Amino acid sequence: MKEKKPSTVRHKQEVAGWLFLLLGTVLIIIFQFWPMISAFLTSFKTGSAANMKFADPIVFNYSRMMKDKLFVTSLKNTFLYLIVQVPIMLLVALLLAHLLNNKDLKFRGVFRTCVFLPCSISLVSYSLIFKSLFATQGLINSILMKLHLISDNINWLGTTSTARMVIIIALIWRWTGYNMVFYLAGMQNIEYSLYEAARIDGADGWKTFWHITVPLLKPVIIMTVILSINGTLQLFDESVNLTGGGPAGTTQTMSHYIYNNAFGTGVANFGYASAMSFVVFIMVAILAVINLKVGDTRD
Repeated sequence: MKEKKPSTVRHKQEVAGWLFLLLGTVLIIIFQFWPMISAFLTSFKTGSAANMKFADPIVFNYSRMMKDKLFVTSLKNTFLYLIVQVPIMLLVALLLAHLLNNKDLKFRGVFRTCVFLPCSISLVSYSLIFKSLFATQGLINSILMKLHLISDNINWLGTTSTARMVIIIALIWRWTGYNMVFYLAGMQNIEYSLYEAARIDGADGWKTFWHITVPLLKPVIIMTVILSINGTLQLFDESVNLTGGGPAGTTQTMSHYIYNNAFGTGVANFGYASAMSFVVFIMVAILAVINLKVGDTRD
């Protein structure tokens, strides 16, 4: 008769580890992967929520998008915000982090807190604040009138070009401090002796910034670019709360349009909304891969 091997502490730890891992895996499958699979299947269906069936042809929802003028407009709006806002925001965040990383600067903590404070305001609250600021009788028009820069009140949120500009300004104000924190953390891991050696060699502040700080921050910059692209492609709160997608849907983002199709128009068009969601998912994945490939310096 074979003797049973004694149970060791390590064996028990391994079993416990696998049990914890199994539990986490099951939860991830239930709450993340299964909803994604279910939504993918739903993207091939048409009809209301109670009477959904597979479309004929099966790719009907995907082919419908390019014929949908509102979807095309929301796509253009989203990429406009992405192309204009993300570079400006990240550049300003990088410059602010460089300035606030100066050891000789007094009250650095106060300045850092002030720049980061907008991130602590809820998305809905700050959107409503900007909506009141840029209202026709709002503070911005009052200041411009007193400075004699304008003669009549500007309808900032009622004109397409100015409404888009307000959304971009709001995004830059809200998220610059968030990205600055990442850059500031990365800069504090750079050896200060590198800057001292550069100064001894005659390099000024601009040269040390571009030839020392930026190259060593490349992984952090790539991460913030990916996060910013991901966030902008899923932009929702500003479109809903700041402009309501108006005027006439000309500032509406893709996420806002997806929401309207799924919940906001009275008709639960889950199939079409799911198809658009997967288009956004593919865009995010492609742009993330491109950024990783561009930033990968390994041979």
